[in-house]
Amino acid sequence: QVQVVEFGGGLVQAGGSLRLSCVASGTSASITRINDMGWYRQAPGKWRELVATITRGGDTNYADSVKGRFTISRDKDTVYLQMNSLKPEDTAVYYCNANAATAILVARDYWGQGTQVTVSS
Repeated sequence: QVQVVEFGGGLVQAGGSLRLSCVASGTSASITRINDMGWYRQAPGKWRELVATITRGGDTNYADSVKGRFTISRDKDTVYLQMNSLKPEDTAVYYCNANAATAILVARDYWGQGTQVTVSS
């Protein structure tokens, strides 16, 4: 199994910034490969949506709503989301996703428990 843990949520005023971090680690077996990593979010009453993803090679993809404001980056087993110019509509629980293989399991998606981001107007 792979454990995915997010850090860095909180309360911020509109126009402010936050940085989220997420680390993927093997529990019962060592991670042999991490493919795509990404951030998703879910606001109350809405479906979970993609925010940004980054491939193993560093290619990135962003939701139109965050382009130019959010930046995703990664360093081996850690992925970051720098969020600038935050808006109240960015308020949501943010989830980290990692597609990873271990010594005993083929690659599959793993999710973190989520971290709350609240942007006040």
